Amino acid sequence: MSSARPTGGATSGGIAFSRPADCAQRQRVYGSCAGCEVRDIAACSAIPSRELHELEQLGGKIRLSPGTTLVREGDARTEVHTLVSGMARQVRLLPDGRRHVAGFLLPGDFIGFSAASHHRHSVEAVTESVLCSFSLPSVRRLRERYPDFDANLFEQACGELDKAGSYLTALARMTPVERLSAFLLYLSGRQHALGGRENHADLPMTRADIGDHLGLTIETVSRTFSRLKQEGVLYFEHPHHIELRDPPRLRELAGL
Repeated sequence: MSSARPTGGATSGGIAFSRPADCAQRQRVYGSCAGCEVRDIAACSAIPSRELHELEQLGGKIRLSPGTTLVREGDARTEVHTLVSGMARQVRLLPDGRRHVAGFLLPGDFIGFSAASHHRHSVEAVTESVLCSFSLPSVRRLRERYPDFDANLFEQACGELDKAGSYLTALARMTPVERLSAFLLYLSGRQHALGGRENHADLPMTRADIGDHLGLTIETVSRTFSRLKQEGVLYFEHPHHIELRDPPRLRELAGL
């Protein structure tokens, strides 16, 4: 069951969820934490099942349509979110007006865990997405009451920094082939860990998104995909579903 969120915000368990006026309207999705698809991999997995009722009282799920903005760069940080399903992108506008896609978020990723008072990136839904949202005060309460939850947040943040460091090093390489190869290996690995097919990458984002992430033009992204397909490294009939036919060669091209 879901209901449209009024412009002024909605409440869940006494917690008000506001939204920026220029963001697309969000829809509330009601459900049980016990049946959450990312229960085992999200930071809240540390909270005992017998006490999940507290999570349900403090938080709420929201559904975002493709293209909907969850938060905008520069917004005050008032909530944190776990992506339950779908995909989102982190976007930042550079001083010269260019768009940089800092990364793509997958189920289980935690959004908004930062010491900064304002969001450093806009977060936009790539596909229809469901998120679990909590106000900052409620997260502080959970961290104080459940030390393992606090430890999970810290561990997840450190893991993301480690992965991002290795990945950004790969993206700093000079050639488009190296950048795209590293991107496909990274995304395929993450999706496989979430239950996706091995040596496949689902790319619901646009080629423009990929280009703005890798620092390449759309034309260069398309040419590089075609080249890797012609060389037998990749295979695809649909641009959003890629088979990694020669992962060793792809790793060699990525320098990994």
